[in-house]
Amino acid sequence: MADAAPRLKSLIEQLLGVPLPVRIRAWDGSEAGPPGAPALVVRNRRALRRLLWKPGELGLVRAWVAGDLGIDGDLYSALDLMAGLIWEREEDARTLVQALRDPDVRAAVRGLARLAGPFPPPPPPREEVRRGRGHLHTRRSDKRAISHHYDVGNDFYEIVLGPSMVYSCAYWEAPDGTLENAQRDKLELVCRKLGLKPGQRLLDVGCGWGSMAIHAAREHGVNVVGVTLSHEQAVYARKRIADEGLTDRVEIRVQDYRDVADGPYDAISSIGMAEHVGAERYLAYARDLYGLLKPGGRLLNHQIARRPRQDESSYAVDAFIDAYVFPDGELAPLGTTVTQLERAGFEVRDVESLREHYALTLRGWVANLEAQWGRAQALAGPGRARVWRLYMAACALAFERNRIGVNQVIAVRTPDTGTSGLPLRPRTWDA
Repeated sequence: MADAAPRLKSLIEQLLGVPLPVRIRAWDGSEAGPPGAPALVVRNRRALRRLLWKPGELGLVRAWVAGDLGIDGDLYSALDLMAGLIWEREEDARTLVQALRDPDVRAAVRGLARLAGPFPPPPPPREEVRRGRGHLHTRRSDKRAISHHYDVGNDFYEIVLGPSMVYSCAYWEAPDGTLENAQRDKLELVCRKLGLKPGQRLLDVGCGWGSMAIHAAREHGVNVVGVTLSHEQAVYARKRIADEGLTDRVEIRVQDYRDVADGPYDAISSIGMAEHVGAERYLAYARDLYGLLKPGGRLLNHQIARRPRQDESSYAVDAFIDAYVFPDGELAPLGTTVTQLERAGFEVRDVESLREHYALTLRGWVANLEAQWGRAQALAGPGRARVWRLYMAACALAFERNRIGVNQVIAVRTPDTGTSGLPLRPRTWDA
């Protein structure tokens, strides 16, 4: 008799203490759960062994990446339904120990172990970062982390990002607009906020595939230096720049921003890069950029922010993101970022939240990925493709639910005269 799904549903609800909001479809073809709800497809017993060995988010993600778990139905709906049970309820070791003192919980765990089959659990998927020893955010560790995320293959990123090849939040005029137009508008917004003029020097920190550098040089006549730690990005960006006939105005370097020594620059753009810096190094990052600007120069810092905690010492990097997506990445509250920029000497002049814009952007990327799913798997591997689909869909929901945000901060190296160079009504961005 095929009964794995109802048994599994009963055991999980016993562990969680609440009804399961999604259906369960097990490897034996059985199903259980709310009619019409998305189905969590448990393709084999290995998924259970992963979950028992690593309860919570990391066990689920390992099973997803390995293909032991899947979703039948709308992915966003399934993740939204499960968020309250997993991602918003992640329990620490002490809580788990306390829970295991309950005889009913211990009985449920034993039941899952019998259903899971023989141990030990399978090894983590090869897509999971293998941690070495050493300090975080050294030049070597940062280069390794950037390579893990960005050196997946330019062809894969062309599928996800589309022709713009911009890997950061777009700027949407309306929800039904196109991703390409929204990314173009974002690049233009950055240029206007920086007040770029022909002949000026722009440093683009974390330049990606060169889109910002190309737009600034072509549309605003500036000379650009873009730096990245990804060799694949640099090769791709240099070819695009050559194709645009902009090699006399744009230089792409494989270089750590800490090693840039040819300032001063009139302006600096840092778009989606500061999340990689880390809390311990953030003040030094801000001071480095301040030192590279001429007096009166502007910095645009475009950065994802998390919600502040009552006890900031309790913050821990999301296990899935750290192990599979952005190794060593850290998010800070907006107020912390602004404070660090001010401590470095900047005058912070404008902050604009683009939270809803990033949700729209991520949904656009997921749609691109799903539209060419077979090719994406062939290029990056099935596991890596599953990582990107899950993380982008989950992040879209996180932005929509105000669990995280993204902000553009304009900061000025204001000279002793106090003249910032900004217009009296800065949101016009005409000066």
